[in-house]
Order: sequence, then C-alpha cells, then structure tokens
Amino acid sequence: MQSHSKQALPAITVAAIGVVFGDIGTSPLYALKEIFNGHHPIPVTPDNILGILSLVFWAIMVLVSIKYVAIIMRADNRGEGGSLALLALVTEHAKNPRLTWVITLLGIFAAALFYGDSMITPAISVLSAVEGLEIITPTLKPYVIPITLIILTGLFFIQKRGTGTVGLFFGPVMVAWFGILGTLGILEIVHNPSVLAALNPAYAVHFIASHPGLAFLALGSVVLSVTGGEALYTDMGHFGRFPIRLAWFSFVMPALVLNYFGQGALLLAEPEAIESPFFHLAPDWALIPMVILATLATVIASQAVISGAFSVARQSIQMGLLPRMQIIHTSGNEEGQIYVPFTNWTLYLAVMALVVGFKNSSNLAAAYGIAVTGTMLIDTILVAFVMVLIWKWNRLLTGIAVFLLLAVDIAFFAANAIKIPEGGWFPLAMGLVSFTVLTTWKRGRTLVSTEMAKQSIPMEDFINAIDGVHRIQGTAVFMTSSKEGVPAALLHNLKHNQVLHERVVLVTVQTADAPYVNDFDRIFLHRMGKGFMRVIVRYGFMESPDIPSVLEQCKRHGERFDIMETTFYLSRETIIPSFNKKISPMRARLFAVMSKNATSASDFFKIPTNRVVELGTQLVI
Repeated sequence: MQSHSKQALPAITVAAIGVVFGDIGTSPLYALKEIFNGHHPIPVTPDNILGILSLVFWAIMVLVSIKYVAIIMRADNRGEGGSLALLALVTEHAKNPRLTWVITLLGIFAAALFYGDSMITPAISVLSAVEGLEIITPTLKPYVIPITLIILTGLFFIQKRGTGTVGLFFGPVMVAWFGILGTLGILEIVHNPSVLAALNPAYAVHFIASHPGLAFLALGSVVLSVTGGEALYTDMGHFGRFPIRLAWFSFVMPALVLNYFGQGALLLAEPEAIESPFFHLAPDWALIPMVILATLATVIASQAVISGAFSVARQSIQMGLLPRMQIIHTSGNEEGQIYVPFTNWTLYLAVMALVVGFKNSSNLAAAYGIAVTGTMLIDTILVAFVMVLIWKWNRLLTGIAVFLLLAVDIAFFAANAIKIPEGGWFPLAMGLVSFTVLTTWKRGRTLVSTEMAKQSIPMEDFINAIDGVHRIQGTAVFMTSSKEGVPAALLHNLKHNQVLHERVVLVTVQTADAPYVNDFDRIFLHRMGKGFMRVIVRYGFMESPDIPSVLEQCKRHGERFDIMETTFYLSRETIIPSFNKKISPMRARLFAVMSKNATSASDFFKIPTNRVVELGTQLVI
C-alpha cells in the first residue's frame, strides 16, 4: 500500500474525490427520475417516496459503505484493487486446481462486464446532464443528442494527450459538485424535514411488504444510486485506502444522501417535478450554471471510467488475457497515466452507438445496472475466498456475512435481469464478447506454449552439441516465453546462419501475482556455461516491460550490455487453426487473427527496432 504523509492527505483526498467518485456522484441526475418515471414507474405517493428513499439510503449503506468501503477494500493486492487484482490475490493462495479454474473464470467475467459498463457510463452520464437543457426550454430538445455527441467526441479525442493536466481540475470541480449537491438537498429538506423519517429502514421494509412486485421492479432502478461504488475498490491503488474512506464518509456520502432526500422532499411537495427532480431542486436562475456544472461532472465521471478501462486492458495484457497492444505512457512521472488506442476507439464507437440508438437517458437506464450488479456479485464471491483463504475468518462468521451480501446482490441482479429485453442485453452481450476474447487468448497461449514445448529440446543437450559451431563476437538476446528448453528462434538462427554469438542470453518475461515488483526481485540470472545464460524477468501486472532497462540492471550480477552491440532475436508465430478438440474452430480462428494483429514484441518490450531480427515459425493448434 502506498504511504501518504499527513501533509499530503488533504490534497490526496481532494484528488480522490475528483477521480474515484465521479460515477456514483452523478447518479442523482437520473436515479430517482428513473425509479418514479422510467420503464417501470412507481406511483408518486408520500408512502412510496419515503419507501424508495429508504431503499436508496440503505442500498448505499450496505453495498457501498459496508461491502466495498469497510470489507472489500481490505482485500488489496499490495495496495491495488479491482477484479483482476482480486483474482490474482485469490489464485495466489488457492491450491486446488479446480478451485483456481473457477475463480479465474469469475475474475475474467467480472473484467469483461467492466468493459460493458464502461461503454454505458459515459453515454448515460453526459446525456442525462445535457438533458437539463430541456428544463430550461423545450425548444432545445432537438439539440440534446448532437451536443452530447460533440462533448463525448471531444472527450475521446483528447485521451491521447493524457489526463495529467485535465486531472488537476478534477478534484476542485467535483468538490464543488458534491458541495452543491448537499446544499441543494439541505435547502429543500428544510422546507419538509419529515422526509428524514426515511432514514428508518422500517419504511423500506414496509414498502417491500406492501408492494412486493413493485418493490422488485424498483430495485432495478434503485441500483442506479450505487453504480460506481465498485470504483472505490478499483481506484484504491492510486490514492490509498484511508483517503478514499475519509472522502466517502466525511463528504461524498453525506452530500449524496442529502441530495436524494432533498429530491424526495421536493417530490412530497410537488409530485409533478418528477420529470427531472434533480434540476428542479435548483432555482430558475441557476439552471444554466447547473447544466454546465453537471456536464463537467459527467465528463469527469466518464474520464475516470475510460482511464479505468485503459488500466484493465494493461492488466489483461500482463496477465496473458489479451494480446500485446500499443500502450502509450502520457506522463513521464506517473506510471498509471496511460493511453491504449485500441481500447479508446472501441469504447468511442460503442458510446456513440449507444447515444444514437437509445436516444435518452431513461432508455439507457434500462441497459444500465446488469453489468454493475454482475460485477458486484462476482466481487462478493471472490472476497468470500479471501475471507477463508487469507484472512482466516471463522467459517460460520464468513458464511453469515457472505450469505447476507449475496442475498442483496442477487436481489439487485435479478431485478436488473428483467431489463435485458429493454436494453440490458447490450452490456451483457459486450461482456460475453469480451469474455470470449479474454478466455480465447488465454486458452490459445496455453496451447501454443504446449506445442512449442513439444518441439523444444533440453538446453543441456543443446549446449553439449555445439562444440563445433563457429562463434562470433557480440551478444545475442533471444526472447522466449518459456523458461525451459531451447527457443525456436535460436534453433532457426543456428540452422540458417550456422553461427552463434559468443554470448547468448535467453530472456523470459513473467508476470507476478502482484501489481509491482521491486528492482531487487526483478531479475534472476543463471549462467549455463559456454557463454549461455538465462535471465528471468518479473513484472507486476500494473507495470510495463522494458527489456533494455532490465539488461542495464544486470550489471549488478556482473553482466554489462551495450544495446548497440546487442542483437535481439524474436520469434513471430504464425498460428494455423486445426479442427481438434482442444479448442473450437471458431475460437482457433479468432486466436489466429488476434495473434496476427498483436503489437510487435519489439515495440511492446521497448527494444530498438534497428537491433531486432525476427524469425517466423508456424504452429498448428
């Protein structure tokens, strides 16, 4: 876990408010509106208003405050959070292969659902803010979608410039946003303080008992008030556990609750305000500034989700779930500030299609929730393994805690499942596509490694057989995914050129079950005799490999490398799909296409292209 000084705590906390809470912080724009005026509208009666407010409040308390902030944030992987970090943490301690397989599939599916969620969040957030223009004057309605598309286009186009400069404004803008949320809520609650009675969970229980069918439908929209709660855990590595908890309990949660109750108080007095209770909280003179501020807040929320998608893409590549892709570091100081072009433009096209296809935030709300509740459900299952395997909690205590959390998660997931025909199919379909891609690449690489191992010969036998081979001056570095046997590129080079360099280095890059690896543990160097050595390089799943830098660090092991006198040999596999039972023909073809379009190893490992020799090999899977 990153340590933060007391002097830095206020600045870190403000920064956390700007990045971590954007998604959940913009939920008041559409949550109550969708509950009472959406696809399954709830009659706007005093009893229903208090019942719904109670449900919203206790959903925030149970799912965010207790589940994520109090429990799951304890399950950090060396300070990092998120589904893939949690997956790496659990698999590190799970000894049973079958259990590991189940846990891995769950973690991969949670990551896949995140991609579906990251497509909807920018669309619904920005669209709901721009829809405030309709409150100012209905004549602006035709301009809502074009303005939304322009804003989102600008947002995705500036990604390549990095978030560092923009990020400086995130904190102050979101602090102002939450401050205004709370202030508007208080001003309305003062006129109708009886709304605070909904803090009593008895109102939620009474609503559920009196209208079980209606309450079940309402849960599908109540979940909108907690979307983004999982981001508290995902972004933990950037800010630390304490600043996020401090920001949540001291500022963000009170502001959200006050605003929801302020909207409830407004609805008790003016039920017709349900067309947009959030914007009706503001006085008429403040409508235009509120639309502008809401748009800024939703852009920030979208930016945080997009940056999160970049981080998940990098983690997936490092963990062997995606092929190598171009990753651009947009800051020389901050390792976490990256730009992944393929992910950016894939998200952009999906977001544009969502805005044009669904047309308004209410329609998008029908698609929202299924991915979030699915991720929350999987996180609960994964943290249950953490409780047993790592924390060593009492089995009975664990069973009770997990049962209660799962009951809540399943109820919300089931309520959102009925929205699948209305739009929930989209994030689910995107999640299934992502899951297929991730698992196909993982399975394909396993088959490639197995096939290459079959074709390989033991290193000891090879070294004993090269006494008559001509050796030339210089160093040859062979990149190989296996730490056993002779690399295919080395065999091909010897076959065609009939020579070997006087120093031959076999480099294997491995990804650790940790976000970062310190320099002392990064390199393992083993000399095998006759000028051959094997170097095992370990990187965390949040790090980017840099082979020239690693070779520079080898001097502490007594080996010095001049990059301009070193030749790097890379093997480029051409995958030929076959019709065997190890992988389906469709997935084999998909893997072949992904392999063909992967970023070159020289770019990914930061190897100078003028020092690289690529040797091709064909593999049938």
